[in-house]
Amino acid sequence: MTDAPLRLRLDTAALVANWRALDALSGAAACGAAIKADGYGLGAAGVAERLAGAGCRDFFVATWREAERLAGLGFDVAVLHGARAEDMAAAASGIARPVLNTATQIARWREGGGGRCDVMVDTGMNRLGVSIAEVEDGLLDGLAIDTLMSHLACADEDSAMNARQATALRELGGRTAARRMSLANSAGIALGADYAFDLTRPGLALYGGVPRGELAGVLHQVVTPEAQILQRRTLAAGESIGYNALFTATAATEVAILNIGYADGYWRGFSNAGCARVGDAALPVIGRVSMDLTAISVAAAPGLVEGDWVSLDYALPAAAAASGMSQYELLTGLGQRFARVWTA
Repeated sequence: MTDAPLRLRLDTAALVANWRALDALSGAAACGAAIKADGYGLGAAGVAERLAGAGCRDFFVATWREAERLAGLGFDVAVLHGARAEDMAAAASGIARPVLNTATQIARWREGGGGRCDVMVDTGMNRLGVSIAEVEDGLLDGLAIDTLMSHLACADEDSAMNARQATALRELGGRTAARRMSLANSAGIALGADYAFDLTRPGLALYGGVPRGELAGVLHQVVTPEAQILQRRTLAAGESIGYNALFTATAATEVAILNIGYADGYWRGFSNAGCARVGDAALPVIGRVSMDLTAISVAAAPGLVEGDWVSLDYALPAAAAASGMSQYELLTGLGQRFARVWTA
């Protein structure tokens, strides 16, 4: 197979260090890992393998298709979207356990023979989960529940809703046969011990995202996109480049055209705002990012030629500020045209 003109440089040491830091912040609670959306764009199997080697034992995906891709690798996986009728064959195979979200899913699970499961209870987000009243009325009686969980709506903000949700979940302690309780996502871990319960479920922070300021000095960048130069050219003074002529050279400008664009998750928001690098040289994006191509000024590295590689600035908080995209979108939007290259 032909080598790809794009690659993601993925830092194993940074990923493991992030998990260990979050594990330490989780206190006595176990620290799991959300690896949905193909490991937030990094590759779920590769992420799980490295985190399992570091001691992580609980992994979460969104769908049974995602769980099937991990089957046979020996990971303890929970499927957050529960079990539709179409999922029951996969669920019954034992490759993962469902996180049951509705009374209908619970009835379906019972009718299918039941077994080990998790349950999501809604404590105020009003997205997925059975209600507190349903739990108190006995909906979960007799279920073999591993983890009773909920999800914080405002963990990245200093909101009174966080404490209300934690209290609501805590008050369900002992009302079910659940072995564990879980609430905190990445930002929730930063809220402190009252949110850790028995199991935390970080996602974004594992991959270098910073959802709260308390984590800014704790986490490390994991993902660095790299792109190959497809063409070199010189813009004359007064010439523009790219769609809608968003950049016009005021002097002769050395330019490289990169084999990357918004189809790869390098979003249009990086137009005239992103930056590439070679060593210490900063190479700003000029003009509009298009579907497959991005132009950079190489005035700071004029020796670059066709076929050379450059790195894109992708420290998530700064990249989010530059592009106008969320840190989550920057990760999960990384396309399938990248070769994913793990470094030690």
